[in-house]
Amino acid sequence: MATHPQYLESFLRTQHYILHMDGPLPLPYRHYIAIMAAARHHCDYLVYLHSAQFLRVGGDHLWLESLEAAPPRLRLLDHINKVLAHRPWLTACSHIQTLLKAGEQCWSLAELVQAVVILAHCHSLCSFVCGCDVNPDFVLFSKSPNDTLPAFSPYDAANGNTNVDYHSSATLSDALYAIPPSSPLSSSLFLDTEEEEEMICFADPSRFITDPDFCYQEFSRREEDRFQVLRIQDYSWEDHGFSLVNRLYSDIGHLLDDRFRSVATLPSLHSPDLKRAVWNYIHFVLGIRYDDYDYGEVNQLLEPDLKLYIKAVACFPDATKTLMCPLSLSAAKSSERTHINLLIMEARLQAELLYALRAITQYMIT
Repeated sequence: MATHPQYLESFLRTQHYILHMDGPLPLPYRHYIAIMAAARHHCDYLVYLHSAQFLRVGGDHLWLESLEAAPPRLRLLDHINKVLAHRPWLTACSHIQTLLKAGEQCWSLAELVQAVVILAHCHSLCSFVCGCDVNPDFVLFSKSPNDTLPAFSPYDAANGNTNVDYHSSATLSDALYAIPPSSPLSSSLFLDTEEEEEMICFADPSRFITDPDFCYQEFSRREEDRFQVLRIQDYSWEDHGFSLVNRLYSDIGHLLDDRFRSVATLPSLHSPDLKRAVWNYIHFVLGIRYDDYDYGEVNQLLEPDLKLYIKAVACFPDATKTLMCPLSLSAAKSSERTHINLLIMEARLQAELLYALRAITQYMIT
C-alpha cells in the first residue's frame, strides 16, 4: 500500500479506529472477531497477526485453542461471519434478529454494527493480502534492523501526521501493533515471548471454522427470484449505508467513506472506465446490480484472464495461491497491480457492508 500513500493513510486511520479506539466492544473481542473473519479464508497472515495482538491486549490464550473455547456470544457470530465471507447476499433480517434476541448472550445493536464492520474489513483485507501474495512466514514479530522502530509510524499516520516515510519497509504487522506509548496496554505483559510465539504458531485457521464446505457459489441470474438482488438504486452506500453506520457507530461512516473516495481517485494508468468496470464487476459477482450501467463494458474493458483473477481474489482469496497472476498485470508496475487489488478490496468491503446494513435496516423497521 505504500505505493499509494494517500490511500494508505486513509486505510490506517480506519483500521486503528476499529481495532484500538473507543467503541462498544472490548479490545480482545475485536481481535478475536478479526481472527474468525480471516480464518474463513485460511489467511494465515492475518490469523497470526491478530492472534498476537489478541494476546497483547489481554485476551485469554485458551480462546486460541478453537472457536468452541470462545465465549458463547462470540460463537454466535459464526453464521453471519461465514455468510458475509462467502455469500453475502444471503444476509437476512433473521440473522440480525437472532443475534439481538439471544437472551443472556444477546448483542446490542451498537456492538453488532462494530462487529460487522470488523468482519467486512478483515474479509476484504484477506483479498488484498492474498492478491499481493503476502508471505506469512515473516509475520510473527517483524522488527527493523537492530531492533529499532521502523521509520514509518502507522500510529502517526492514523492521527494525522503525514510527515512520515511511506516508502519504508513497514509491514501490516506494524500497523496492527500501533498502540500509543501512553496506553496502559503498552506496558502490560501477558505471556513471555516464547509462550506467545508458541500460542500464535498453533493458531491454525481451521480451528476457528465451522462448516468448512460452505464457500462461494455463483450468483446467477436464474437465482434472482430466489435471492433478493441488491439494486444500488434501492440501497446504496451514499444514500443509505453511510448514514446508518455513522449513526450506530460514531464516525466510522466518515472513515469508510474516505477510503472509498481515496481508492476511486488514486492516480493510475487505468482509465476511469476500466476502474468502474472492475468495481461493478466485483459487485456483479456478489449479487449487486447498477440499473444505469451497461455491463457489456465489463467484457470490452477486462481481459478474460483479468476477470478470472479479479473474481478469484474477491470471492475465494484462499484459492489464489494456485492462481497465476495475469500477464498483463504481472508485467505492470507494482503500484498498478496494487491498485487493482485495492479496488477489489474496497469494492468487496462496500458490498458486504451494504448487505449487512440493509439487513439491519430491515430489522429496525419491522
